[in-house]
Amino acid sequence: MTFQSKLNAIIKKNNSLVCVGLDSDITKLPLNVSAQDNPQFTFNKAIIDATHDLVCCYKPNAAFYEARGNKGLQELKMTCNYLHGIYPDIPIILDAKRADIGSTNNGYVRFAYKYLNVDAMTLNPYLGKEAIKPFLEIPDKGAIILCKTSNEGSGEIQNLSVNGKKLYEVVADKVAHEWNTSGNCGLVVGATYPKELQTVRKIAGDMILLVPGVGAQGGDVEKIIKAGLNSQNAGLIINASRSIIFASSEDDFAEKAKTATKKLRDEINTYR
Repeated sequence: MTFQSKLNAIIKKNNSLVCVGLDSDITKLPLNVSAQDNPQFTFNKAIIDATHDLVCCYKPNAAFYEARGNKGLQELKMTCNYLHGIYPDIPIILDAKRADIGSTNNGYVRFAYKYLNVDAMTLNPYLGKEAIKPFLEIPDKGAIILCKTSNEGSGEIQNLSVNGKKLYEVVADKVAHEWNTSGNCGLVVGATYPKELQTVRKIAGDMILLVPGVGAQGGDVEKIIKAGLNSQNAGLIINASRSIIFASSEDDFAEKAKTATKKLRDEINTYR
């Protein structure tokens, strides 16, 4: 099953465009979880069990696991294995923003798709198509490419003018019309930029857009939905991380995460 078909199926099953970002910062875990042998996995498992029927995918950010070295990578692997075993219908996006050349890039491919067996990965377009070609040529895996990111300073580079267009528009056009030969590409467009999201949707057609920046970063759900839905009344993966997984720092963190996820799902569906 391809990433796209797996995503479409779970969107329909859970009636959800919500992606929960498993940005499980070890310094922010509840005290009782931090004391466990595998704190990040314990935390992630509780979040997943509480929200699995409310989401369309999960997105662990590699940085929070890499920061702990071997132990963190082990718990990232445990998290992915748990999802594969218990909730195999829910896609996993590895947020790692990779791209490189030659054997280095092949290492990234093996780590993501052989070791973790995730369904998609975020990629950086700055090195050009050559650098992400190994990802583009795996048709059953999603290649989700940075376009207009949610951070405040993204315009410093992404809004530069190139032949009368903004750089992010050039990226969107290249991905949609030149790089997407396997039909597995998507674009990252921040919820904090709804006008740019609307522009990218016009360029990209029905392509999947990963939209971070709701919740803690303040993206407006109504504006996102009106700007970003595709012709199938979907086409969006709306990610929330901190506002869901750290909705509580107490023992009720999983219950509060479920409440926050349901609230976001229902708000999104109000405008679909």
